[in-house]
Amino acid sequence: MTSSDHFSPVARTYAQARPHYPAALFAWLSGLCDRHDLAWDCGAGSGQASVALAQHFASVIATDFSAAQIVQAAAHPRVDYRVAPAEASGLEAGAVDLVTVAQALHWFDVTAFFDEVRRVLRPGGVLAVWTYGIQTVAGDEVDRLVQSFYRDEVGPYWPPERRHVEDGYRSIPFPFDPIDAPVFSMSVDWTLDQLLAYFRSWSATARYTRERGVDPVADLAVRLARVWGDPLARRRVEWPLSVLAGRV
Repeated sequence: MTSSDHFSPVARTYAQARPHYPAALFAWLSGLCDRHDLAWDCGAGSGQASVALAQHFASVIATDFSAAQIVQAAAHPRVDYRVAPAEASGLEAGAVDLVTVAQALHWFDVTAFFDEVRRVLRPGGVLAVWTYGIQTVAGDEVDRLVQSFYRDEVGPYWPPERRHVEDGYRSIPFPFDPIDAPVFSMSVDWTLDQLLAYFRSWSATARYTRERGVDPVADLAVRLARVWGDPLARRRVEWPLSVLAGRV
């Protein structure tokens, strides 16, 4: 795996449409750390995790390979956004209390990244990575269309690294002293338009549109509208959230 920029074409949509992580996750991560001076959010995208970390750490450095993603990131007085690859952060050695990677580890050269983690973490510092898998949407007919869209329509356009998301990162070696993570729930209540915007933030959707010249979400929107009911009605969307944590 190598750092890849699959999201510059959809950076604005990504910033607006991606779900946020549960507050309980960040409270748990904070509790693992003896010090709360500096957290590094690697592969930060548009800062969904970075801003949440700033509630628990005096300073957060958020890096991403994609300059377009960083431009869209939510500003926060304690978050310093930088463009940098995961494998060469430019951070001071032994200065970081917590390293986090939210929904991005599968894009990295993990061997080089783990070396960088060992370099920047303080002794006893913590690395936590997590990923959310395939969503389910309330309502059998709605969910059937959503699963078919994911698997059959844009499925062939997912990068090969997507398999690591689907298996909850279980196939990625994690060479740190493991910390058992609680079970965290990840869910939102979205309107139809919010769900469609999320689908447009996918790298597979962007690739489908680029290669075929057609937005696949437009046709899906018509089919979903027939079974959704009131388009302003909200339906529960849920994702499995897998967390790996370890200590140096």
